[in-house]
Amino acid sequence: MWWQLRAAVILYGGAVRCVAQYRADLVFSMIAGLLFQGSGFLTVWVILARFDAIAGWSISDMALLYGMRLCSHGLWVVLLSPLSQLSRYIREGTFDRFLVRPVNPLVQLMTTRIWFAPVGDLIGGIVLLGVAVTLVNVEWTAWKVAFLIVALIGGALLEGGVQLGLSCTSFRFVKADQLRFTTDQIFSMFGNYPAKIFGGIGLWALTAVIPVVFVAYLPASVLLGHAEATGLPSWLAYASPLAGLVVTVVGYRIWMYQLRNYTGTGT
Repeated sequence: MWWQLRAAVILYGGAVRCVAQYRADLVFSMIAGLLFQGSGFLTVWVILARFDAIAGWSISDMALLYGMRLCSHGLWVVLLSPLSQLSRYIREGTFDRFLVRPVNPLVQLMTTRIWFAPVGDLIGGIVLLGVAVTLVNVEWTAWKVAFLIVALIGGALLEGGVQLGLSCTSFRFVKADQLRFTTDQIFSMFGNYPAKIFGGIGLWALTAVIPVVFVAYLPASVLLGHAEATGLPSWLAYASPLAGLVVTVVGYRIWMYQLRNYTGTGT
C-alpha cells in the first residue's frame, strides 16, 4: 500500500517536471482555464445585477457556491485529468502495458501526463472563494472552517469518483467518452446555481441520478444557514461531504471489477 503511494508521488512528480519544461504552454494553459471559469461567474453576476438574488441567494452567496464548486472541480481535474485519455489508451493498446508493471494501473494512468489548464480552474476557485468568505454574512467559527475544508475535499472526491466509475465503460465499449463528457457538463452547468430553482423533478435528478447538489449546493447551504430551505432534508445537507467518500469507494470498486474483466482490444 505505502510503496504504491510512494510510487504515485514519484511518477506524478516526474510528469509535472516533464510538462514544466514548456513554461509558455504551462502559463497559457492556466490563463485559459482561469479566463474560461471567470466568464462563467461573470454570467451569474450579470443575472444578479438585474434580479438582485436567485432563489434568495445574493451575489456574495452565489460567489461562495460558485467558488466551492470550482475549487472542488479544480482539485479533482488537476489530479485525475488523464482519465479522459483512458479510451484512447485502450484503443491504441497503450493501457495493456500498464497491466504488466508492478504499479497499480490506475496510478500509472494518472501519472502519464499532467494537464495544467485545470490549475487555472483551481486558482480561479480559490480567489473567488477567498473573496466570498469575506463578503458573506457568516461567522467563521472553527467548526465552519473545518466543514468548508472537508466539503471541498468531499466535492472533489465526488466528481472524481463519478468520472472514475464512468470512465470504466471504456473497458467494455472502448470508445465511451461522450457519457463522461456529458456528465461533466451537467456538473458544470447545474452545480453553480441553487438546485431548488430547477423545480422538484430537477432537484430530485440532481440529487439521486447525478449527485450534483452534494458538491457545493448543500455544503454552501449549511455554511449560509440555508440548510432548512434546500428543498431536501437538512440532515442530508450536513452529511453532504460524506457523499464524496461513498461515491469514490463505489467508483473504485467499479474500476477494479471492470479491470479484472478487461481482455484488451488486440491492438
